Amino acid sequence: MAQHPAIKDTPEEWQVTATATPFTGNKTGVRTDTVVMPDGTAVTRDYQTHPGSVAVLALDEQDRVLVLNQYRHPVRQRLWEIPAGLLDVPGENPLHAAQRELYEEAHVKAEDWRVLTDVYTSPGGCDEAVRIFLARGVSEVEGERFEVFEEELDMQVERVPLAGLVRGVLAGELHNTCLVVGVLSLQAALHGDGLEALRPADAPWPARPYSG
Repeated sequence: MAQHPAIKDTPEEWQVTATATPFTGNKTGVRTDTVVMPDGTAVTRDYQTHPGSVAVLALDEQDRVLVLNQYRHPVRQRLWEIPAGLLDVPGENPLHAAQRELYEEAHVKAEDWRVLTDVYTSPGGCDEAVRIFLARGVSEVEGERFEVFEEELDMQVERVPLAGLVRGVLAGELHNTCLVVGVLSLQAALHGDGLEALRPADAPWPARPYSG
């Protein structure tokens, strides 16, 4: 049987001879780099700069996934999503950020955490990296709910069977990146090496290095 090389993304960085930041927003920005191609020609590449994100696929004892529904203005739709948020502080521990987002958006906590998958959302035009966690042993948090603002004011929270979400993704009815990647990754893990084979919650993340 023929041996195939390992399929694995590898770090590489082409020469940048000039860079500019024509726009800087509250959380993200736009950068223009002049990049030297392999044949020696120089081209410009515009892309969004992003601090990085975390997302949480919270699975309860009945194999239901905690999902949120909220308005997303750029696509003019209400989308079903899993809890997610920005890495607000450079070098922030992604697990701590994920636990915070699960509490703030769904008012729940989880006992067991693992890394489900890591993804670049749109590497041709944005440097955003997202770590998606699997959280199990879900329970309600005591005390008052976290105060929400803006799009989150009318956010709907539901628990939906994993199988139903998988069907929705494949039917083209669910479109959020983290939800799509998360539920399909979980389905693959369940039918593959199992959830115990997933990486630990503190696994290294070269795309967004952290300490502590």
